[in-house]
Amino acid sequence: MGTRSRCGAPRIKAAGLDILTAEGTAEHYHAHLDVLVDGKAVTVPAEIGFSFGADGRPNGISALHTHDTSGVIHIEAPTPGLKYTLGQVLTEWGVLDGKDATGAPHGGTGGWTAYVNGTKQDAAVTGVVLKAHDEVVLSYGTAPSPVPSSYNFPAGL
Repeated sequence: MGTRSRCGAPRIKAAGLDILTAEGTAEHYHAHLDVLVDGKAVTVPAEIGFSFGADGRPNGISALHTHDTSGVIHIEAPTPGLKYTLGQVLTEWGVLDGKDATGAPHGGTGGWTAYVNGTKQDAAVTGVVLKAHDEVVLSYGTAPSPVPSSYNFPAGL
């Protein structure tokens, strides 16, 4: 986790998002992300979308973030009606800049396929819009079988 203090804020800004001092309350919903490389699950990291101070403690958060490694993406925005995309999550994570640990090639989205609620998406994976309780699968290499089509969100999410 030593690199997170250098990566959080620049990645949030690269995703076109603001660094907030608290989670937004005007828009609040959740989606779930599974990342699979050749059918094997890759852990979605905790604290995507957080910025960190020199002491390593969180000092900011974006409207689009994770708290833990469950794959639940939190959308907690100060402005209602904005769209948030898988591309923004991938930018905040670092998947697109070659600094993540998915085990797949870096530097772009070539070879990746996105599924939403079990349906393959024809558009670019970065353009997938996250909606409440969507199950989003990002797959590289061998396609998963079956493709996860839903996620059992914990009560309150």
